[in-house]
Amino acid sequence: MPAYFNDELFRFLTRLKRNNKREWFQAHKDEYETHLRRPALQFISDFGEPLGEITPHLVADARPSRGSLFRIYRDTRFSYDKRPYKTHLAMRFSHRGKDVHSPGFYLHLEPGGCFAASGLWHPEPATLLKVRTAMVSRPHEWRPLRKLLNWDDASKLSRPPRGFPSDHEFVDDLKLRDLGTAIDFTDKQVCSPQFMSTFVTACRKMSPLARFLSSALGLKF
Repeated sequence: MPAYFNDELFRFLTRLKRNNKREWFQAHKDEYETHLRRPALQFISDFGEPLGEITPHLVADARPSRGSLFRIYRDTRFSYDKRPYKTHLAMRFSHRGKDVHSPGFYLHLEPGGCFAASGLWHPEPATLLKVRTAMVSRPHEWRPLRKLLNWDDASKLSRPPRGFPSDHEFVDDLKLRDLGTAIDFTDKQVCSPQFMSTFVTACRKMSPLARFLSSALGLKF
């Protein structure tokens, strides 16, 4: 199979980072469509079949908008940073009817910073309570999954959360406010004809954690 992505994706994002203005983007929008948006939508569409083999409960939605592909436009309404565009390309594969914060799969493409991820990023307190309760009540399931947690920038409580013992064997996990796993890719891997297979393999490796988190929240996986 031909590669979905090529070096032009990374060149465009590098130039966008230097020229993050509406005028520049409009002048180069055809490049965005050709090297980022269209290949990404095709990738999402083709990922549907292998995703269904991993789990039938996550969705690969190849619609041009409101689907698995994140918009390139930043939401600047409540931000001091008014740069209008994201400088990465991102896709999410979530539970049907759930937002990006459900424990599905995520793909992030950025020059020198490509990765797949799965987990819960900044979940609501009620969501965290369900996950923490599942850890404690199902220790035999959670124990082998701990080694998958590798988000270096995950936020963490300074003390154990209220209602959980400070001497519990999972106390460090209980303090986490973000729980997830990630697998890095090189730019060369992303541009390879084998990248779909590489990404599917990564999702399979991350799926045990996604399964546990989903079940903790009452979601099928």
